[in-house]
Amino acid sequence: MEENQENKVQEEEVQNPEVKEEVQENTDNLSEKEENTDKNKKNIFSRKKDKEKSKLQEKEAEIEQLKAEKAELNDRFLRLFSEFDNYKKRVSKEKLDLIATASEKVIVSLLPIIDDFERAIAANEKVEDINAIKEGFNLIYNKLVQTMKRFDVEEIQAKGEEFNTDFHEAVTHFPAQNEEDKGKVIDVTEKGYKLKDKVIRYAKVVVGQ
Repeated sequence: MEENQENKVQEEEVQNPEVKEEVQENTDNLSEKEENTDKNKKNIFSRKKDKEKSKLQEKEAEIEQLKAEKAELNDRFLRLFSEFDNYKKRVSKEKLDLIATASEKVIVSLLPIIDDFERAIAANEKVEDINAIKEGFNLIYNKLVQTMKRFDVEEIQAKGEEFNTDFHEAVTHFPAQNEEDKGKVIDVTEKGYKLKDKVIRYAKVVVGQ
């Protein structure tokens, strides 16, 4: 009987216009909230997508920029390599030309000495005075030495000097006659020469010990 009374009350409430209006209003509010919730979700997803798209565009722009920089650096490297290769070829050619020119100058300077030797040989066939022959050889020798000096070629002083491996090459050692000659060059078997400050042939010497 109590249940019947409750059902009657509920039926009366539903049939009541005010109650029906309130129920409808609550239903509309609930629908509106659900709709707003869906819209908010869509907005969140949309902003997330826009953000990801923006990041992707930034990465693509960065990649394009790196590609451009790479192409520029590669082009610069190729140009520098080409310039260096041309410079290397030019220097090599200049070096060869310089060597050829230097050799030419030396040869041209030696030609008059060869002429003197030929004249001396021809003259010695008829000369009977040995002193004249000796004098002629000394003149030619001195001329050759002066020519070498013009090209900065000088004899390395050795005999009587302290033995120095920078200029001397010991071929043998010999007992020194006194204490002063120990460690010094007491004889020269082959003269040494230097071109300016560079040794072009070491003096072969005998060292006292």
